[in-house]
Amino acid sequence: MSDVLKIGPYEFQSRLLLGTGKFASLEVQAQAVELSEAEVLTFAIRRLPIDNPEAPNFLETLNLKKFTLLPNTAGAFTVDECVRIARLARASGLCDMIKVEVIGDPKTLLPDPIGTLEATKILVDEGFIVLPYTSDDPILARKLQEAGAAAVMPGASPIGSGQGIVNPNNLRFIIEEAKVPVIVDAGIGGPSDAALAMELGADGVLLNTAVSLAANPALMAEAFKLAVIAGRKGYQAGRIPKKRYASASSPVEGMIE
Repeated sequence: MSDVLKIGPYEFQSRLLLGTGKFASLEVQAQAVELSEAEVLTFAIRRLPIDNPEAPNFLETLNLKKFTLLPNTAGAFTVDECVRIARLARASGLCDMIKVEVIGDPKTLLPDPIGTLEATKILVDEGFIVLPYTSDDPILARKLQEAGAAAVMPGASPIGSGQGIVNPNNLRFIIEEAKVPVIVDAGIGGPSDAALAMELGADGVLLNTAVSLAANPALMAEAFKLAVIAGRKGYQAGRIPKKRYASASSPVEGMIE
């Protein structure tokens, strides 16, 4: 059976979305991207040397025909900054999708819920395919969908913290109500976190730091690929319910005494 991730008009076989920042070198980045088998790569527009074409450009090390690019508005602390960065991404001809990030606090890097919602409305009206990074607030996730978001991207925990999923119940609430894909984003630390997100019913996982700052980024990228696959299959298979007491795995009825 075909099991594709659909975001707006796009379809993807891989449910792992990979960020491209913080790698020790472009060579290490390219290795990790290849082993991850991710089809969607996200990056901050501010990282591109738009004003200096001679500067190193990580996009030049990748076969862009193999990937769908997802520029993000990282660094935006206001709605105006977010919208301006998104328009710059579209003017650069990179992609019609945009990951909306409006940060509300420089210490925790948690998203500004009001600014995120407002920026999403503006960019949807301008024809963008909008994927907003948001907190794990189910009500906000619903309002972002109502505003026209093509997917919602709740954080598992603070960006780059590696804490994993700190509030699985809220993610369950978001997933149960969602009419668009739910991509768990931010705070993933290890492959087990990604597998759990997928077992909860998430449609995909986006991560960066957990791979780029690993001791062996390429190997970690491959591990995350397998974890996302395993978690997805586990969700589809349907796990057994948890019980308070033991339950024999071998039948006791009808056995010869």
